[in-house]
Amino acid sequence: MPNLAVNNFNVTIAVLGGFITLFGLVSYLLKEKFYLSEALISTFAGLVFSPHACNFIRPLQYANGNELDLETITLYFSRLVLGVQLVLAGVQLPSKYLRTEWKSLTWLLGPGMCIMWLTTSLMVWALVPHIGFLFALAIGACVTPTDPILSNSIVKGKFADKNIPRKLQRLIIAESGANDGLGYPFLFLALYLIRHTRHHGLGAEGGARTAIGLWFGESWGYTILLSVVYGATVGWIAKELLHWAEERHYVDRESFLVFAITLALFIVGTVGMIGSDDVLACFIAGNVFTWDDWFRLETEDDSLQPTIDMLLNVSVFMWYGAVCPWHKFVANDVVPIYRLIPLGIMVLLFRRLPMVLAYYYFGLIHQVDNIRHACFVGFFGPIGVSAIFYVYISREFLAKIVVDGQEREDATHLAECIDVVVWFLVICSIIVHGMSVPLGKLYFYLPRTISTAISSERGSASQSRAASPGGESRSEQIGVNNSEPNLLPFRRRYTTSERGPAVSNPASITWVPKIFVRAGKHIIDDIRRPNGAHSHVAPVDGDNGAGSVDSPDNGMAVDGSTHPEISLPTNPRPFGHNVAPSSGGPSGLSAPQSPVVSGTSTPTGLARPPRTIQFADQPTSAKDMQ
Repeated sequence: MPNLAVNNFNVTIAVLGGFITLFGLVSYLLKEKFYLSEALISTFAGLVFSPHACNFIRPLQYANGNELDLETITLYFSRLVLGVQLVLAGVQLPSKYLRTEWKSLTWLLGPGMCIMWLTTSLMVWALVPHIGFLFALAIGACVTPTDPILSNSIVKGKFADKNIPRKLQRLIIAESGANDGLGYPFLFLALYLIRHTRHHGLGAEGGARTAIGLWFGESWGYTILLSVVYGATVGWIAKELLHWAEERHYVDRESFLVFAITLALFIVGTVGMIGSDDVLACFIAGNVFTWDDWFRLETEDDSLQPTIDMLLNVSVFMWYGAVCPWHKFVANDVVPIYRLIPLGIMVLLFRRLPMVLAYYYFGLIHQVDNIRHACFVGFFGPIGVSAIFYVYISREFLAKIVVDGQEREDATHLAECIDVVVWFLVICSIIVHGMSVPLGKLYFYLPRTISTAISSERGSASQSRAASPGGESRSEQIGVNNSEPNLLPFRRRYTTSERGPAVSNPASITWVPKIFVRAGKHIIDDIRRPNGAHSHVAPVDGDNGAGSVDSPDNGMAVDGSTHPEISLPTNPRPFGHNVAPSSGGPSGLSAPQSPVVSGTSTPTGLARPPRTIQFADQPTSAKDMQ
C-alpha cells in the first residue's frame, strides 16, 4: 500500500512551485498592465501560506523549533540573494560607470547616507519609547541602505521604459548596489559604542577609545577596504579568464551566460569565510567584471539572468512573508502600534526626499533634471532585503554581549526593538513602493474620467431636451452653431423646468455610478491596448532618440493581436531594447537589428555590430547548419 508523505519538504516545494506557476500565467498582466511589483505579491503570498493563515509553510519547523537557527537561515538566504543580485546590478551598468559618475555617487553615498542615517535615527528616537540615541542610531543604520531588489520594480519593465530616463535608472541601480555594503560602518559604530560604553562596559573590555579603534580597524579596514580590493581583484581575474577561454572556444554558451551568477556564489562563499563584506565585494566584482562593457553587451539580449533574478525575488519575499513577525506589530513590549504607524509614514516621507530635493536645488546631481525627477528619486528609496540582512547581523552581534552567561539586558532590549521596528518599516516600504505606480495611474485616470463623465452628461442632457413649440431646436433659437453642443449649458441659464435631467443639479449624485463604470472601462481599455498604441512617448534617453520605446510593434504579435510574441526576443533587461519585426524575410520578418547602445564606442546613428562571440558548438556557416 502506498503511503502519503505529507511532510514539510513536499508541501513547501508544492506551494512554491504552484504559486510561481500561477503567478507566471498572469505575470505580464500584473507587472506590465497593473504595475504591481512581484515583491509585493510574493510577500502577501508568503503571509497567506504562513502559520498566520493557511499554515502550509512552517519556517520554525524547518529550523527544528529553534528561533536562532531560523534567524541564521534567513540571514544566509538574504546573503545569497543579495550577492547574486548585486553582481547582476554591477554587470548591468555601462562601461566604467563608477569612474565616470563618481561625483553623483559620492554625494549620494557620502553625505546622502549620513543624512538618511541621522534623519531616520532622530525619528526613531522621538517615537520609540525607552531607548537612547545610540539605540536609535543602530536601528536607523539598518534601514539606511536602499534595496537593489525592490528597486528593480522601478527600473525594469514598461513603466520604467516609458517614464524613467535611462540615466536615472542607472543612478538608482548604482546607488542601491553600492550602499548595501556601505551600511556596515554606520551600524557598527553604534554597536561598538553600545557594547563598550553602555552599562559601564560590562561584558566587554575598554571604553569609547576601544570602540572607535575597532570601528576604524575592523569596519573600515577589514570589512570595507578589504572587500573592495578583493571584489575588484576577483572581478578583473574573472573577466580576463573568460576572455581567454572565449578566444580559444573553450566555453560553451550556457556556461558563458551563467558565469556572472557562479561568480557571485564564489564571492559570497569566500568573503564569508574570511568575515569581510561579501555584499559590497559582489557589487564591485560585478562592475569590474564588465568594465570594458563586453560581457554586458553580449548578454543583454539573453533572458537567463532576468529569469534567475525573478526566481530569487519571488522566493525570498515569499520567505519574508512567512517569517515576518506580524503579530509583534500589534503586541510587543517595545513600541505600540499607534507609534509604529506614524513612524513608518515619516520615514518614507522624510528619510530621503528632503536630501534629494536639496541636491537638486544646488545642482549637485546632474542626472536629476527637474523637480519631478528629484521627487521620484527622493521617494523611491525602498527598504527591503538589505535591511533584513542588517537586522540579523545586529542580533547576532548583540547576542555575544554576555554578562554572567546571559545576554546583557540592554542588548536584549535593543535586539527586540530592531526586530519589531525594522521589520515594520520593511513591510511599509514593500506595500507603499509596490502600490505607488498603480495608485499613480488611478490618480491619473480618475479626474479625467470624472471630467469626461460630467461633460458627457451635460451634452446628452442638452441634446435630449425637446424642441420648442415652433419646431426649432433650442440651439437654433439662440443662434448657436450645432457643431458645438457642449457649449450650450454655458451660453444661457435655464430655469428649473428647462434643466431636464437631474445631473445639472449640484445636489444630485445620480451620475456617480456612471463615473466609476467609465473609470473601469478606461482601465480595461488600457489593459487591452497594445503597447504600440502609445506612439507619442518621447525617447527615454536623450541621445537622438536611441532607446525609444515608441515602436509600433512593441508588445504586439506578428498577426496584429495584443498578446506579446513569445518567440521574438522581448529583452526583459532594464537597459535592453525591444526588437520590432519588420518586412522582408520569411513570413514578413527579418533578422532583428541591434540598436545603438548608449555608453559604447559605436558611432551615433549606426547599429551596433552583430554578436562577435562564436561558441564552439555554434554552426559557423550554412553548410554546418545542414
